[in-house]
Amino acid sequence: MTYSCLIIGLGQVGMGYDITHNDNQLVLTHCKALSIHPMFEILGAVDPSIEKRSVFEEHYGKKGYKDIVHAMEELSPDLVIISSPTSSHCKVVKEVLNNSKPLAILCEKPLAYNLTDAKEIVQSCDDAGVHLIVNYHRRSDSGVIEIKNRISSGSIASPIKGVVWYSKGFMNNGSHFLNLMQFWLGSVKKHAIISNGRLWNNKDPEPDVHIEFDKGSIVFRAVWEEMYSYYTAELVSSTGRIFYDRGGDFIQWQETMKDPKFNEYTILKSKSEIIENNMNRYQYNVAEHIIKMLQEEKSSLCNGIDALETQKVIHKILSSRD
Repeated sequence: MTYSCLIIGLGQVGMGYDITHNDNQLVLTHCKALSIHPMFEILGAVDPSIEKRSVFEEHYGKKGYKDIVHAMEELSPDLVIISSPTSSHCKVVKEVLNNSKPLAILCEKPLAYNLTDAKEIVQSCDDAGVHLIVNYHRRSDSGVIEIKNRISSGSIASPIKGVVWYSKGFMNNGSHFLNLMQFWLGSVKKHAIISNGRLWNNKDPEPDVHIEFDKGSIVFRAVWEEMYSYYTAELVSSTGRIFYDRGGDFIQWQETMKDPKFNEYTILKSKSEIIENNMNRYQYNVAEHIIKMLQEEKSSLCNGIDALETQKVIHKILSSRD
């Protein structure tokens, strides 16, 4: 069985990031992931740019559409990918649902720039009986799932303390790591602003903030995207240390051991365990988990309710800035 797909938005996430990479070991976009997955078939894509539609048609051999209504009426896809600008998400979801009823919608993160639109997106999909997935793609990575399992089993014991470094705005990229910490550590209990920070690109705030979760507390700190991208988390447990580096490309676990020099002390082992991940194919990982969801198997995808919780926390944090 294959599932038909329509991609709305041919920007970097939709098509651009890996368009020049012929190696299928690097899968960073929706177009590439769905084009190589044996259980998906791309029917077409929508984008207002004639240049991007032309690139899509040449590269993927499918029709590009200027408007959503025409595409939905002609194609009736099982899966709709929404990778248009965040400000358009609510409008695009409504257009999709007004013209067809796909099995699922995969929407880029964040759901919206405001809580009202985010709630409306979730409610609209629920009313239509359509699965809503939000593309917090790290939750589909094998390394992230392994850490989740270890925290759940207690081999990485809670409570956990940690630091997350992020850049390019709290709403944009910081939300990835807030959602990831919710996945690992549970619900947010409270937060406190350490520093208001600046506005990234004059729009997206970059606060430093302390957040308490069910299973621990994390300090989020913003750095300067214009200098270099930096997405790293260090989590410290009574049983060891997780180092989640380069946005998840490198994951290291250090267990505790008795200090060979001082018997009354416990230290971290100098030799670390490298936890395997598949972040080079992160968008393919998401496609794999969509199949699991559609076939009613266990999946770690971020659904609309989970994404809305992340959005609510973001709203509370940003609205509490001075």
